[in-house]
Amino acid sequence: MTQTLVSALPAARHPAPPPMAGAPTAPASVGRRRITLPRRGARWISPLAVLALWQVASSTGVLPPSKLAGPGAIVSTAWDLVTTGQLPDALLVSLGRVAVGVLAGVGVGVLLGLLAGLSRAGEALVDPVVQMLRTLPFLGLVPLFILWFGIGETPKITLIALGVAFPVYLNLAGGIRGVDPKLLEAAAVAGLSTHERITNVVLPGALPSLLVGLRQALGVAWLSLIVAEQLNATSGLGYLINNARDFLRTDVIVVGLVVYAILGLATDALVRLAERRALRWRGAVVAR
Repeated sequence: MTQTLVSALPAARHPAPPPMAGAPTAPASVGRRRITLPRRGARWISPLAVLALWQVASSTGVLPPSKLAGPGAIVSTAWDLVTTGQLPDALLVSLGRVAVGVLAGVGVGVLLGLLAGLSRAGEALVDPVVQMLRTLPFLGLVPLFILWFGIGETPKITLIALGVAFPVYLNLAGGIRGVDPKLLEAAAVAGLSTHERITNVVLPGALPSLLVGLRQALGVAWLSLIVAEQLNATSGLGYLINNARDFLRTDVIVVGLVVYAILGLATDALVRLAERRALRWRGAVVAR
């Protein structure tokens, strides 16, 4: 009975025993509120610091404009190029080249990926040739393309299409071969025909890989455009950059490179948006 009453007393009537000698004690900072920067804000510290150092180096003459223009001069040049119409005109020409090249390259890559992924004979016929072409450097193909197609738009678009086709082919063929065999067995047991198994099981299962290949292909497309617009181009972003190089206009060169980067990020964001919409089922599976 006494023990029951003692245990029912408030905790304040029974203070904690003093710590034993040599026992670890909690640091004084425990319980204090730590002041930290937001994660997103902290990620901007180093880029802003680099821009500030860049501007200081340009303003003091440590970094001459002939080597690299300052951020302020680049922003001013970008505004001038936009207001005079030079940048919009060049952008439209480059976008047209990339659009045609991407459509052609994706079509060829999908066709070859289906042949190699759905048929062993198709893989044996297509894959060796594609792998050999994939290892060739773009710059090594430029002289041949000029001899074959001249110096017009055809070699530029062909070069972009060639660069786009490879990642689409590799990812689609790999995605088709990576479909779970148990799903195919279940579809066969359910009585689905070969065509139904391909359209209802194989192609949906390979869609994530195809979208990954498309993201890679769009990145390669902009890299291919830079090379393609070296072929005696008279318009486009590459022409703008080459012309600026001849006059040591590093500000124009940087503006063109920034536009390339923005276009690459924008097209990648579009594919990611399409990926989220087309693969909503994958998020539901992961959530379970």
